Amino acid sequence: MTNRLLTKQVVDFIQGKIDPVHRPFAALAAELDCSEAEIVGIISDLKKRGIIRRFGAVLRHQQAGYICNAMVAWQAPEGRQDELGEKMAAYSQVSHCYLRQVPGDFPYQLFTMIHARSEEELQDVVKAIVTATDIHNYQVLHSVREFKKVSMHYEVEEWLAAGYKEEG
Repeated sequence: MTNRLLTKQVVDFIQGKIDPVHRPFAALAAELDCSEAEIVGIISDLKKRGIIRRFGAVLRHQQAGYICNAMVAWQAPEGRQDELGEKMAAYSQVSHCYLRQVPGDFPYQLFTMIHARSEEELQDVVKAIVTATDIHNYQVLHSVREFKKVSMHYEVEEWLAAGYKEEG
C-alpha cells in the first residue's frame, strides 16, 4: 500500500466514530495490514505539520448533563480582541470562541459558546468573563433547539491534490 493511500485511510478513520476499545489503532493496523506504529507515526506527522490541530473525544454535552447552553456575543475593544478572545477561550465551560468579521454597525465581534449544568452556572461563567475582560456590552443567546450537529468530514483527496507531501 502506498504512503498516500495509507495516509488517506488513517485520516478517514480518525474523522469517523472510533470504537472505545483499548487499542483502536492496533485494530486499524490489522485491517490495513500495517503496524500500529505506522498508524501512530502518520497521525504524529500530520499533527507536527499542523494539518491535524488536535485529536480527542467529542462529548455529547446534553447527555453529560450540560443542559444550559448559550452563545454569547461580546463587544470587544478594537486592538484587544485577540487578547480578550484568549482569556475567554481559557474557561473550561467555553467550547468555541471566535472572532468574526461582522456587517456594518453590528457591535459584537467575539462569540463564545458556553455549556453549563444550570442557568445559574451559565450566568456565573458569563460574570467571570465580564470580570476578567471588563467587557460589559454582550448578549446571551440561549440554545432553544439543535437542528444539526455533526463533526466536519474533510475529503483527504482535496488536500493531497492541493500539494500535501509525505515526509521521508
